[in-house]
Formats: sequence, C-alpha cells, structure tokens
Amino acid sequence: SEQLFVEMADRMAAEGWRDAGYEFICIDDCWMAPTRDKQGRLQADPKRFPGGIRKLADYVHSKGLKLGIYSDVGNKTCAGFPGSYNYYDLDAQTFASWGVDLLKFDGCNSDSLDLLAEGYRRMSLALNKTGRSIVYSCEWPFYLRPVQQPNYTEIKQYCNHWRNFYDVYDSWSSIKSILDWTALHQDTIVKIAGPGGWNDPDMALVIGNFGLSWDQSVTQMAMWAIMAAPLFMSNDLRHISPEAKCLLQNKEVIAINQDPLGKQGYQLIKNKNFQLWERPLSGRAYAVAVLNHQEIGGPQNFTFSLTFLGNGLACNPACSIRQVLPASRDWGVYSWISSLSVEVNPTGTVLLKV
Repeated sequence: SEQLFVEMADRMAAEGWRDAGYEFICIDDCWMAPTRDKQGRLQADPKRFPGGIRKLADYVHSKGLKLGIYSDVGNKTCAGFPGSYNYYDLDAQTFASWGVDLLKFDGCNSDSLDLLAEGYRRMSLALNKTGRSIVYSCEWPFYLRPVQQPNYTEIKQYCNHWRNFYDVYDSWSSIKSILDWTALHQDTIVKIAGPGGWNDPDMALVIGNFGLSWDQSVTQMAMWAIMAAPLFMSNDLRHISPEAKCLLQNKEVIAINQDPLGKQGYQLIKNKNFQLWERPLSGRAYAVAVLNHQEIGGPQNFTFSLTFLGNGLACNPACSIRQVLPASRDWGVYSWISSLSVEVNPTGTVLLKV
C-alpha cells in the first residue's frame, strides 16, 4: 500500500540507507487497478494507493529518493494485471508524468519470442522519448534462455540491467543456485557488464529476513559486490536486526560493488570445498572472495598463491591486503610469491581487497 512505501521512504531517509547509497524504492507487481481508465491509461489500485502514484513519487522525491514501478511486456503482468502490450508509448508517458525513476519490465504472457524482443525494444525507445531519465530493468534474457542464447550486445543497447535466472528466495539453496548459475555462464555474461548495463542476479538482497544464517548473509553481500550486481534489498526496514543493517550499509563493500571501473567479477577456482572469485577494481586493485561451500563441520582453511590473482599481476611485485568481510582489518603487505591462508566458516565468505 501507499502507506507502506511512505514508511519505507521515511526509514530510508532517517536510518542511513539513502546516505549509504540506496536511492530507489521500488513497487513490484499488483499495484494496479484491474482495468485501465477510459483513456486507456494504467491506474493505481484506488484502495491501496488512494493518492495515486504521482503523489507517492512526490513524497519519495521529497526524501531525496527515487521511485521504481513495475509493468510487463505482455498483455498481462505475471499476477494477471493489465500488461503494456500495444501500450508501450502510452505507459512510458504515464510513468514519466507520474515522476517514476525506474521501470522493472517483466516478461510474462508474451505470445512469442519475437513479440517479447520487440516489446523490450519498443519500451526502451518509448522511455527515452519521454525525456525523463528512467532506469530500465529488463527480464528479457531470462525468458529467452529456455529457447535460445540471448544476444547480450543487443540487450545492453536497450536495457540498463537484465535478469538471467530464477527469482531469488529467502533461502541458502536459492543464493547457492544463483552463484552456481553465474559461474557456469560467466564466459558469456561477465564481459558484457559495465557502466550503463549490468547482469542482475535477481533484484533481491534477502539479508535481514529469516532464511539466511549470518555467514550466508555475509556471503550474499560479498558475492553480489563481486558480481557488480545492482543492490536491491527485499526486506522490511521496520524489523531489521542491527547486524543486518550494519552489513547492508557497509561502506567498503558498497564501494567494491559500485567501483567505477565497472567490471564484473568471476570464479577462478572451484574445488571440493572452496570457491575463489576475483573482481578487477579501479586503481589496479582487486576484490577477492573466498567462499566455503561446505554446509557441515567447522571453519576450514583455504590456501592459494597470490600469483593466481589478476593473471599474476594483482600482487606484482607486492601488495597490501585488507579484509572487508566478515569484519574489516588490515592483513599487511605480501610479496608476489607469497601464499595466503584464509579461514572461512561453512557457507561463509571472506572478502578481501588486494
């Protein structure tokens, strides 16, 4: 409801979220009335959004935040509300007139892959034509993938970020499946990511809910930073633990995630118990994540040579290493031929900056 989004905007402004860099507050499916108005325009559900979306957008903007909204490329949204098929220009103009700053554009109920692709392209052009700066979040490759390999070069021409894989759930198995999928497909998706267009391993950081342990929460935050993923929280800011808040607002992790070089990280090594990931950063630095994917037992050590990192260049002839997660501390200076031993909890991750 309107009231819920107002409360969330208040929390985001008052409790450090906006200052940490979280600036969008996004409405998902089900915000609409079941039918369009007499002019064919989308309208908000009158009971749950009595003031309409324009009023809510004005309130969100007054807090120094931006408003995101949801629609669908097909004739109905995933939940069965009116979709944007044959209304791309009108819906884009409507969203712009309301002061919307982001559109999540889903892919349900499209009759064919050709119509799907045409719809994503047309909505992109329609949004640009409004003259308003609106982030365009697509699900285009996710709906293509079962049938054909997505053309990411084309998708990046039209979209600002794009979903590749299933919805995230508040569970470790969901986070794990997203990481496995990303590593499996990194050869095709990592190279396309960069300023203006990003791979989106589903919108949601589920940290601060109920399904993840502390170590698993650390893993999600660290790995979404390594993957250069958009950071969208899916949680209730009125009922979030101080620990979860601290993790989600961690300035060092957010700086890695938002690094201006804009390169996505990738998996270097996977063995029985561990994964080693790296992400090139600006200033010749690297973010390095060591993930222990054992789900039983206690903490274990993973030892690797620093020559593995950055094609041998990350630590040549020497480098300083700082641990960012699970807690920040300096590890000192290492030479190029050193080995590093990292102790990691089961399903946990140690995030380093080299």
